[in-house]
Amino acid sequence: MSSFPLVSFLITLLLAAAVCTHGQEWVRDTNGNRVRINDQYFIQPVNTENNGGGLVPLAAKISLCLLGITQALTGEPGVRVSFSFPPSLIPPIPFSPVSTKFGITIEFKSNVCKDISKFWEVDGSSLISEEPAIQIGGNPRERNSRFKIEKVGEEGRTNIYRFTTSDGTVGAVPGPLDSSQLVLTNDVAKTIFFKLIKVNAVTTDVTSTSRVDKLGLRMIL
Repeated sequence: MSSFPLVSFLITLLLAAAVCTHGQEWVRDTNGNRVRINDQYFIQPVNTENNGGGLVPLAAKISLCLLGITQALTGEPGVRVSFSFPPSLIPPIPFSPVSTKFGITIEFKSNVCKDISKFWEVDGSSLISEEPAIQIGGNPRERNSRFKIEKVGEEGRTNIYRFTTSDGTVGAVPGPLDSSQLVLTNDVAKTIFFKLIKVNAVTTDVTSTSRVDKLGLRMIL
């Protein structure tokens, strides 16, 4: 039997794989390792007034539970997050790597306000707002809880990213107590850029207490 059909099939398969992976790049943490679902990370904004302060849930004045998302003070790592793929009929392999091509969900790993979801979402009630808030309480099955991680450049050998959706980019505007509050925006000047720091044994020892979980509660009133 001629080997030509087999060779032709392999070439076709390789070309298809090249097309599928075009534009795809693995998201990497500050150590250069692939970011994976189920692992935990700190989102560390860069080039901001509070450069180095991580992201935390923000308590609204009208509620004791946390709604929005803000940046912590300098030196605070923020609250840990994990990334997941949107629910599907075929569950993903645990600890699969995250790419810049496909959407993900973002979840704070926090013990406060146990009655509400910690998944991020774009505020769907802000229909008249040009810059709806990014908040917790999302549903990973819903479109407004899906984000992409897009690489925008490098700082040294560390990749710098931003979050995007089909409707805009995650940015920051002034919020309560002069803190920055995350919103969905189309204003490039407001875009928030960040790097991802994997939570390891060292950082866990420092941040496993309720001190970090309660950062957002300081914003009440």
